[in-house]
Amino acid sequence: MKRRAFSIASSALIATAAWTATEVQAQVKKPEEGTDFLALPKPVQVEAPKGKIEVIEFFWYNCPHCNAFEPLLESWIKRLPKDIAFKRIPVAFDDSFVPQQRLFYVLEALNKVDELQFKVFNAIHTEKKDLKTQDKIADWVATQGINKAQFVELYNSFSVSTKARKAAQMQDAYKVSGVPAIGVAGRFYTDGGLAGSMEKALNVTEYLAAEVRKGR
Repeated sequence: MKRRAFSIASSALIATAAWTATEVQAQVKKPEEGTDFLALPKPVQVEAPKGKIEVIEFFWYNCPHCNAFEPLLESWIKRLPKDIAFKRIPVAFDDSFVPQQRLFYVLEALNKVDELQFKVFNAIHTEKKDLKTQDKIADWVATQGINKAQFVELYNSFSVSTKARKAAQMQDAYKVSGVPAIGVAGRFYTDGGLAGSMEKALNVTEYLAAEVRKGR
């Protein structure tokens, strides 16, 4: 979903793919800078440990494209090589996105992302629940077995506020123009618009990771 157009009317980016080196090698055309991916003019500081390649998914819970991408991404994550340090970053293109940013970081603090990430998408896009404000989000998480008072305390905590602020800084550093999007090693950016689909964006990500591995 493009930064300046958040309507559901845009065409969804739906695809399937798996992480294998042979698939990358089998691509008809090698991914090209400026067409399939962008090299950042200024490298972004990574948090991955030494010897790991940081891969970031930028997303927004209310984005229909992110919702469509989630099953593919989950399958892909399960096949990640051990040297890939994967993380998610919720974007905030304006202030209305912040409550869902904080929702993600509370789930992260509670070690509930794996359990509830898909359920959040499902609640919004299938069950049509409005999860755009703190109160409505808190009511929903309480139905998922999370103590509401604990959630609210974490939601308004300094640590979650700091993570949300850093997420916005990272999104700007990568020059994220729409979601879902992927950042690689603090140096590269790709998305479905550049690569042609999110399936191809994952292939581009694999190619870029391989290049980083080679020291390029």
